Amino acid sequence: MAKGNIEIDRDANFINRELSWLDFNFRVLSEAKSTKNLLFERMKFLSITASNLDEFFMIRVASLKDMVNAECEKSDIAGLTPTQQLKLITEKTHVLVDAQYGIYNRIIRSQLKAEKLRIVKIHEKLTEEQKEFVDRYFEEIVYPVLTPMAVDSSRPFPLIRNKSLNIGALLESSDDLKKKADNQKNKAKEEQDGESSKKGKVKKKNDDKDKDELEFATVQVPSGLPRFVEIPSSGDDVKTVILLEEIIERHLDKLFLNHKVVCAHPYRVMRNADLTIDEEDAADLLKEIQKQLKKRQWGEAIRLDVEDDMDRRLLKVLKKELNIHDDDVYKIHGPIDLTFLMKLYGTEGFEHLKNTPYEPQPHPDIDPEVSIFDSIKKADILLHHPYQSFDPVVDFVRQAAKDKDVLAIKQTLYRVSGNSPIIASLAEAAENGKQVTVLVELKARFDEENNINWAKMLEKAGCHVIYGLRGLKTHSKITLVVRKEKNSVKRYVHLGTGNYNDSTAKIYTDMGLLTCDTKIGEDATAVFNMLSGYSEPEVWNKLAIAPLWLRDKFASLIKREITFAKAGKKAFIKAKMNSLCDKKIIMLLYEASQAGVKIDLVVRGICCLRAGVPGLSENIHVRSIVGTFLEHSRIFYFHNNGKEEVYMGSADWMPRNLDKRVEIMFPVEKAELKKEVIHILDIQLADNIQAQVMDAQGNYKKVDRRGKKPVDAQSYFCKEAEKKIKAKKQEDIKSGRTFEPMTAADVEKKK
Repeated sequence: MAKGNIEIDRDANFINRELSWLDFNFRVLSEAKSTKNLLFERMKFLSITASNLDEFFMIRVASLKDMVNAECEKSDIAGLTPTQQLKLITEKTHVLVDAQYGIYNRIIRSQLKAEKLRIVKIHEKLTEEQKEFVDRYFEEIVYPVLTPMAVDSSRPFPLIRNKSLNIGALLESSDDLKKKADNQKNKAKEEQDGESSKKGKVKKKNDDKDKDELEFATVQVPSGLPRFVEIPSSGDDVKTVILLEEIIERHLDKLFLNHKVVCAHPYRVMRNADLTIDEEDAADLLKEIQKQLKKRQWGEAIRLDVEDDMDRRLLKVLKKELNIHDDDVYKIHGPIDLTFLMKLYGTEGFEHLKNTPYEPQPHPDIDPEVSIFDSIKKADILLHHPYQSFDPVVDFVRQAAKDKDVLAIKQTLYRVSGNSPIIASLAEAAENGKQVTVLVELKARFDEENNINWAKMLEKAGCHVIYGLRGLKTHSKITLVVRKEKNSVKRYVHLGTGNYNDSTAKIYTDMGLLTCDTKIGEDATAVFNMLSGYSEPEVWNKLAIAPLWLRDKFASLIKREITFAKAGKKAFIKAKMNSLCDKKIIMLLYEASQAGVKIDLVVRGICCLRAGVPGLSENIHVRSIVGTFLEHSRIFYFHNNGKEEVYMGSADWMPRNLDKRVEIMFPVEKAELKKEVIHILDIQLADNIQAQVMDAQGNYKKVDRRGKKPVDAQSYFCKEAEKKIKAKKQEDIKSGRTFEPMTAADVEKKK
């Protein structure tokens, strides 16, 4: 250890993973607050924070509660026990939720009203026309769907579904009302008889009795109906909407006839949704996951959202029946579950309050009127989504399915879209007699059911479907096409940083490589042989695979930079990823910093490393970019004493990616493409609009750009992709070619 450097392996040198994730959600929330974003974009960011928080509780918080229940007190990377983590998470989440609703009430709702989109509440003064509309909507649309549930000796407290929005109520029956009226008459008579002392005792006794006789009832707000309903407005240029739960509350008495509704309030329960799958004992993984999915709706209640003015008697019932502690109750000042704002974003007529949708550009090196295999043979193709279209990836599989010379297609699928053209092409390929092998990852969280359905459909089409290696998730993104050409067989490969999902490819920033490199083709074959059989090659040509080889590869690359730095040579690491929380990697980075290696990191979400700490990490800089698109690509650059090496892949620097998943990292070797990837990294590191930089305390702050040219990386790449296509068009005109760049969809229409 160099003189003056502090000890690396100390708890204080690391940030807790869960608290770091909450910090990320605060960064997303800051975009909802920022006046530089258009109003509907701010509304979308607020919705994203709500959706993020839901998943965080269902998985991460639920896991910590399981550990506490199992009396596990194992410390995390920052030295915190599960109990300590839960305490800190609860404190920070209450601050986050308060901030969410502060933005909703003070900014979003009021500014929407100023823009003539009103979100009204049922107790606000509605016009007669509006009341009539709401009443008719309830009778015709809502009422037939509702199932009111009362609780008494013959009807136990119902199972409240995970994340469902409900309305809880306390009721008083007509018999109880009659008894109360009789009691009041008796008390009045006693007062007339002068029995004042007795009156006090009777009053207390009757009050207690009244409380005991209140009945609990609940009704689920139907998830199959729109969360908000547009109602008539006072002016032609005004839109007025009301939330579905408000409509139901207005008519609650119609669901519980012969009862008086004493109070009614919406609430929502969050449950443990982390599946526990014993793969060792599971005879059929698909059936085991299907069985576990049914349990997800009824896991342990871990959080309760209620209206902030909920009647304390009603809250007491919910806490008791759901076994919820006070710390896990979130009193909401506004509509419960802000994810409805994402649907509200789609309201027509407010385009001036939204970003102009970006249209992904065709790739200048791919002519959709020529076989994609011919384009790949000319040179490796680097793809940058969503700035460049995902169509070449879709078309790679589509053409392979139809090409008479293609013998086999092999692909890994982690998350795909609901109406996936890639799935359709794989099925078509099997029907055309090609050998199709598809690894469908059944354990992709919250996509399990979707992936089970796809797996069954592909099997019916004749594909060979596998579910990966036991005990591991297959998170790698790889497609192999084996094609007969002349007297030989050629392998074409697509490798990517993101999923084969044509929908998310429009909003996630990812990168991909199309190549027919012989060595990579051999490695791709070895990958699929490993996944479908038992073969594990001793060496790989160019790919690095987790969980057996990738960690060592990263370690050797970092250590090589340390060696150069100690020799007084220039040493540099640049990397971009979603999360950084692997302790061994972080300790190597600290060691590299202490040796003098300059390290620039773009980490979108969780970062357990502390940057800029004197004597520990002063050579490490960490930034997070939150923008219109979700930063998702993984890129790794190592200076290597001037012989620069660039890699991309599917893995973050996290224990689960390096030790518990099948991941692939691949090199970018062609000089022109390598230069392009380094350029992409450098632009992100220069971002001073969307980027926030970590300080030595682990806090994030906007970049100080005084005197600097503004750089918004995402906007830059959008414009750059457009310029490339314009340049390509000009080049074609000069060469006498009139080819107009088209997407694969354009070609299909033309056909």
